[in-house]
Amino acid sequence: MMKSKENSLKISAAFNWVNRLFSTGRETSHPFWLIVEKEISDHVRSLRFVIMVALIGLTSAATVYLAMSGLKDAIKPSDPEGSFLFLKLFTVSDGAIPSFHIFIGFLGPLLGISMAFDSINSELGKGTMSRLLAQPIHRDYIINAKFVAAIIVITGLFLCLSLLVTGWGILKIGILPTFSEFCRILALTALNVLYVSFWLNLSIYFSIRFKQPSTSALACIAVWLFVTVFYGMLVSLIARSIAPSEFAMPNQIIAYQKFVQGLGRLVPSQLFSDACTTLLMPSVRSLGPLTMEQLHGAIPSPLGLGQSLLVVWPQLTGLTAATVVCFALSYRSFMRKEIRSR
Repeated sequence: MMKSKENSLKISAAFNWVNRLFSTGRETSHPFWLIVEKEISDHVRSLRFVIMVALIGLTSAATVYLAMSGLKDAIKPSDPEGSFLFLKLFTVSDGAIPSFHIFIGFLGPLLGISMAFDSINSELGKGTMSRLLAQPIHRDYIINAKFVAAIIVITGLFLCLSLLVTGWGILKIGILPTFSEFCRILALTALNVLYVSFWLNLSIYFSIRFKQPSTSALACIAVWLFVTVFYGMLVSLIARSIAPSEFAMPNQIIAYQKFVQGLGRLVPSQLFSDACTTLLMPSVRSLGPLTMEQLHGAIPSPLGLGQSLLVVWPQLTGLTAATVVCFALSYRSFMRKEIRSR
């Protein structure tokens, strides 16, 4: 009996020491990072995040499997990208389903919307926001922590997905990716995070502007549908209405093509598609119309990663600017919003 009591006292003392240790760590932690940890835990444990991860994972596995099946047919002797075998895992498609980056461009916005469409208004409805602000915490910590936590989760998701695809390709093909290919895959991962961040900030903004989570979700989905589906139709109608005649001068035709391309690149989805195409296809040397004088003397060789980044630098700048603008609108709206206790 005495030994059992001594053992129980030792165990209880150990548990008390661990509790004091963790409680001391929480007391000395910065409030901002405590909110970030709480938001990360909420995201990872939410059912809708699990559903989106499962959906993205299954579609990615299907596209990569079909790409591996048709990899032999995709490699041609005269292909300048024949040395970039691993990049074809992200671009090759058999026509039945789209390639990897097209699926990410379609499902990525849904991931960002699902993570933040009720990030603010749900807490306002439950009354937890007023209780949180009653503590000695700066208001900007809340909006910044929600953004940082979501970015950490999204970055971890896409980084794991890219590494899993690369590892699967190594096991199936038996060839290691080159350093240039690995850097392009990492650049693609960063581009995916940047693209999803735009929709994340847009959904946070709608969550601040609308009181009901259902209204903010419908607003985000409406914008996503317009950008993904209807905007391309609108650009096609405008292009048909202002199309030059068959006997137009070459400079008029080039100006018309540049104008149509400029209209298409006003939406983030087209910027993301152009950047993905350039990063995953090193042979792409330009995203605009070229004249015969510009093509004369050009050697059909793949570009380096730095040169490909220079080609898509306007697209990357546009995506970054749109993300920053959405975050600035969310930040300003949240800091000026009146929050009452219930």
